[in-house]
Amino acid sequence: MNTSAPRPPHTAPDALLRAELTALLPPPPVADLTPDRDIALRHAVLRNALADGAGADTRPVPSRRSRPGLRLGWIIAPVSACAVVACVAVLAPQDPSAGSPGRPHVGQPASPDAVRVLSHAALAAAAAPTPDARAEGYVYVKSLVAHAGRGAAGGSATLPPAHQREVWLSADGSRAGLLREPGAADTTLGPRLPVYELDHRGATPRKTTAEAAPPSVTNPTHTYVATLPTEPDALLRLIREQTRGTGGDPEQRAFTAIGTLLAETWAPPKVTSALYEAAARIPGVTVLPSATDAAGREGVAVARASGGEQTQWIFDRTTSAFLGERTVLTGTTSAGRAGTVLGVSAVLAKAAASAPGELPKA
Repeated sequence: MNTSAPRPPHTAPDALLRAELTALLPPPPVADLTPDRDIALRHAVLRNALADGAGADTRPVPSRRSRPGLRLGWIIAPVSACAVVACVAVLAPQDPSAGSPGRPHVGQPASPDAVRVLSHAALAAAAAPTPDARAEGYVYVKSLVAHAGRGAAGGSATLPPAHQREVWLSADGSRAGLLREPGAADTTLGPRLPVYELDHRGATPRKTTAEAAPPSVTNPTHTYVATLPTEPDALLRLIREQTRGTGGDPEQRAFTAIGTLLAETWAPPKVTSALYEAAARIPGVTVLPSATDAAGREGVAVARASGGEQTQWIFDRTTSAFLGERTVLTGTTSAGRAGTVLGVSAVLAKAAASAPGELPKA
């Protein structure tokens, strides 16, 4: 009796012979990826891996050695594909620019609503009149401010009523300015700071003055601010560079510095517009539907949280003009419950003045 396996019906012997010979041959070579295609594939895999979140298994893929007898040609394609995934999703190092001075920080980008609010503010700022302060003159800024304080025994922070604050700042920084607040003596703001020096150990301290730091983003003058870049990316790089090394979240430092420039300086329209556009490029900026400044003016706000606090910039809903700032707790601490207001301000006027203490001409 014939015990050989029956051949499939209607199959010619030469066809079976060709199939057997084909199985013994390696597959045709797989063409290498072009450099552009290789980069595109790596980026696509990386995006997919990052989108999977923390649930993705990022353990290194164990290498598999070829067993004796396996033909290399048979595993060229699978090994190539696995190598791309392993190198990108598992072994790819973090972006060296993340958190580096002057370079973008990896994080959630500003929300579309925040970008829209800041873009409207940028357009409004670009159409504003150019400041008429002269280099030899002063910039006058009038505002309302309030800062929460805590008693000697501790307890929650308490926000006092807002009070008026007036400053006269030397436009080019070469002359002394003035800070005036009700209930306090006038404070001189000058290029020369009072200090005490010791000539030798045990000597009586000698009062003298020290030159202030040169103008910068964190020590601005009207003349300096007028020279800032009007291209948003270049401006943000400069701000990141000049605010580095002071601790904390580098993106929050940049956001805070921009807020100070908006509130306490009188920049040219193109610079103010660029400041808003630069802020729209900072990760983590969001929108609050409603917020109120120190003058009780309600508006829409863009905000950024870091270190348990949220900084809010409030804008007029109709004109997109900058109204003021608020700082609130984002969580319950010894200073108070989440939502406790730690500080609030309202910008009331910016104008040119001829001398410290002299009010601007109407």
